[in-house]
Amino acid sequence: MAVLKIRGGDLDLVEYEFNSFPPGEQVRTLGIECATPLAPIKGTVTVRAPARIHLTVLDMNRFSPSRPGGGGVGFAIQLYCSVEVRCIERGLEIDYSRPTILRHFVEVFRKISGYRGGFSIRATDHQHQHVGLGSTSTIMIALSHALNYAVGSPFTSDQLRKMIGYNYVEETVEGNVVFGFETGVGPAVSIHGGMAIMGDELALIYHHPFAAGKNVFIVIPPSDISSAGTQEFDLLMNKARVLDYRDREIKAYMIMMDLIPALEKGDLEKIGNTIWEIEFRGSKRAEVEHHSYAIYRYMSQLREAGLEFVGMSSVGPSIAIITAKEKREVEGIIRGLGLEIAVITAVDNRGLQVTHHEEKSR
Repeated sequence: MAVLKIRGGDLDLVEYEFNSFPPGEQVRTLGIECATPLAPIKGTVTVRAPARIHLTVLDMNRFSPSRPGGGGVGFAIQLYCSVEVRCIERGLEIDYSRPTILRHFVEVFRKISGYRGGFSIRATDHQHQHVGLGSTSTIMIALSHALNYAVGSPFTSDQLRKMIGYNYVEETVEGNVVFGFETGVGPAVSIHGGMAIMGDELALIYHHPFAAGKNVFIVIPPSDISSAGTQEFDLLMNKARVLDYRDREIKAYMIMMDLIPALEKGDLEKIGNTIWEIEFRGSKRAEVEHHSYAIYRYMSQLREAGLEFVGMSSVGPSIAIITAKEKREVEGIIRGLGLEIAVITAVDNRGLQVTHHEEKSR
């Protein structure tokens, strides 16, 4: 695999080697133990989890593919991934387009829980991959809760999201996996709904319901720039780190002194203004400029049209719009910019939902 250089400043230059490995190896158990004995249940467990909009990382100097964290802000939307799990006597059956990442986490779960049986798994994601909507993290948090419920719920939600964070992987073309970047924002908002603020090492600092009754529109501007693989690594671990050395304190201040009070008051305009300021600071600036200044132009024009909240998700290019305006008016604004609405939805303030369908006796 590639050896890539990470520069965070004049005296900060290290090398990171992307080492791929077969699913189920290099498991980080974290010292987590089952709180209760395993008690596998009969029937099918279904977990539906909301996807996420990841608004910003707080400090990219505090995370890497080998270290989850860095803090961040994001919220859940009513765009869903679902996973069905059934305990079977032995083996592993997976029905999903990306089976490798599921297989790896199943082995993580088995090693930590001590479960010796098998699983039958069927997963469906929201079909918007590598555009900033968190398909991988959403599927993983749904899978973890389904596996957990299926064997008797021995772990808490906090333990499950940390299992994911410290074992977060992406698949390679060779069928192996490689550790990826994870702030913990996606799993946190998928579990709790609303907006979440994360600290380092996957610490959940704050979460709160957000934008109830407002409309969410997702626009995916055209971009020839990759948001995955080595290009993402080069962006996140070089330019973004340099900018976060400069701006991490002011971002943290804005979140504590402006964003959280606005969330408490339900002031969407103030929330939107704060996020707009963050779009130009630190690593978020690097993420937006990664797709060229055209993204800034689009977002600025959307705000000038009176849309209260406009922000790019993750490394983009998806733009999230939250507004009280109705669909027809928003469609006209977006069409006037030569763009199209990819998703019309709302904020999810409930979080993931678990259902259990027992097998009928014959």
